[in-house]
Amino acid sequence: MPRNALTPDALVMMDTIARSGSFAAAARELGKVPSALTYSVRQLEEALDVLLFDRSSRQAQLTPAGTELLQEGRRLLQEMDAVANRVRRVASGWETQLAISVDDIISTPTMFELVQAFCDVREVRDVRDPRDGGSGAGTDQAPATRLRLRTEVLAGTWEALVNGQVDLAIGVSGEFLNPGGIELQPLGEVVFVYCVAPHHPLAATSGPLLDEQIVHHRAVAVADSAQRMAPLTVNLLPGQDVLTVSSMRDKLEALLRGMGSGFLPQPLAQAHIDAGHLVQKDTARGPPTARLFYAWRAERSALGLGKALRWWLAQLESPTTRRALLHRHAGRLF
Repeated sequence: MPRNALTPDALVMMDTIARSGSFAAAARELGKVPSALTYSVRQLEEALDVLLFDRSSRQAQLTPAGTELLQEGRRLLQEMDAVANRVRRVASGWETQLAISVDDIISTPTMFELVQAFCDVREVRDVRDPRDGGSGAGTDQAPATRLRLRTEVLAGTWEALVNGQVDLAIGVSGEFLNPGGIELQPLGEVVFVYCVAPHHPLAATSGPLLDEQIVHHRAVAVADSAQRMAPLTVNLLPGQDVLTVSSMRDKLEALLRGMGSGFLPQPLAQAHIDAGHLVQKDTARGPPTARLFYAWRAERSALGLGKALRWWLAQLESPTTRRALLHRHAGRLF
């Protein structure tokens, strides 16, 4: 079968011939006699039923089919090397993949600073294998872990963790029933403020807003991203007109345009309030406060938590990091 002919040795042979420019030079580099190398090329051509080299040229001139095989072969060799390196690194305790659900309320700049810091992690590994030089010297290696980030809203952040779709959830509410096997730690609290655009009808009213006043004006709400769990509805009044959007940033944009009113996280809204683009209004119910947590699956591995998850949990132990995740938006700490 053609598939059986495309071995790593065959791909290395093609790469060596192309680099050296001749069968004789490639044979010397590979430690073979030219006739054996020529025979191997003919076997590969017969298995693939294509001509890889132009026999009319004195040089090792590739045909279009040979060029395509060389390009794809080099890519496959690089991928095989990458897989081998990843397998060696995974054996050292790094997870193959770490998935994180991040609630929409969390600071995007801070999250990506953490992601960048994780990608910059280097671990010194002793080289003892003779194939690696056998000197025992240390080599710097990046984590073998691939990160997967997903943004969720309200119950969706918790659902992704409970259903096993992610290993770590940042910004979950503490009101959900823990099915077991999940650890929670406090992230912090966020105060929500009621906001309208300066040209919104409610902006000119005096005194705290009553529900009887609010209900006559369209609310802007962010849709809960939960698929199976009962979605949460927060701070909406019965019978009130609602514009539903998919993210807190979309809600902010709608409020800035005067398309409705609603509660925003104070850290996200404050810069726009200070600039006069939004008006903060008191309500008779007072400002709601969200108490948030981060959570992870404690039973992820029979050998204990992987190094990638332990790294993220170590960052989240920092009060500064936790505060930044909740309070720093657009690079500004309030």
